[in-house]
Amino acid sequence: MKLAVIALAALIFGAPALAQGVDVGKPSSVRNLVPAGPLEKQAAQEYEQLKRQAAAKRALGPDDHPQVRRLRAIATRIIPFVDRFNSRARQWQWEVNLIGSKQINAFCMPGGKIAFYSGILDTLKLTDDEAAMVMGHEIAHALREHARERMAKSQITQLGASLLGELVGGGRYAGAFQMGGNLLSLKFSRDDESEADVVGLDLAARAGFDPRAAVSLWQKMAAANSKAPLEFLSTHPAGNNRIKEIEKHLPEVMPLYLATTRKAN
Repeated sequence: MKLAVIALAALIFGAPALAQGVDVGKPSSVRNLVPAGPLEKQAAQEYEQLKRQAAAKRALGPDDHPQVRRLRAIATRIIPFVDRFNSRARQWQWEVNLIGSKQINAFCMPGGKIAFYSGILDTLKLTDDEAAMVMGHEIAHALREHARERMAKSQITQLGASLLGELVGGGRYAGAFQMGGNLLSLKFSRDDESEADVVGLDLAARAGFDPRAAVSLWQKMAAANSKAPLEFLSTHPAGNNRIKEIEKHLPEVMPLYLATTRKAN
């Protein structure tokens, strides 16, 4: 389902002016070495392939599935606030889909391609607020263009500092960075994860979801991981430090949430 029309309408008419929220500064300029357009095109192609594979296995959630409707409703509330962190995101063709699998995982690819695996909803028994924390976090990775940054840094290492200096100095670097690999296999840095936590809290709070649910979410993750290793935690390390960092930022985002709930009442 395409959410761009809904999101754009809400951006124009429905996004309330709220308190300041978090400040994470500008994204790394290194990401500019990888062009955004081709990367988002690659992401769209990989996403379509994933959907086809899931459909072939009868694992792609239909539009009328209750969990699909639930996830799309959460996304429709969050998306109006994305341009605060990335002005290009208002033009993205947003999609949200559910894949039937015991995997405890979710992602948002460059260009706004979101997928949840049913395992993360069913095994952790996520509330709407907790599901919004997961979605906000994954959307934050896309908005802050962490995939672009990871790919650029990886190719910088491969090119070598001297060649990079020559390319950048002469303004000829654009063609040197090629697309390739599987975007779903990218692993983000600890700093990326922390930034996505903070931005996700801000987005979800502005959308009217209780940011304190991020604490209960990661507590559930840790409890489930103690029984059997979770795939989600292979790329999203959990622990007391993560929860403490989230709790440290709650005073910045709680006013956003409370302002939204007051409007609703």
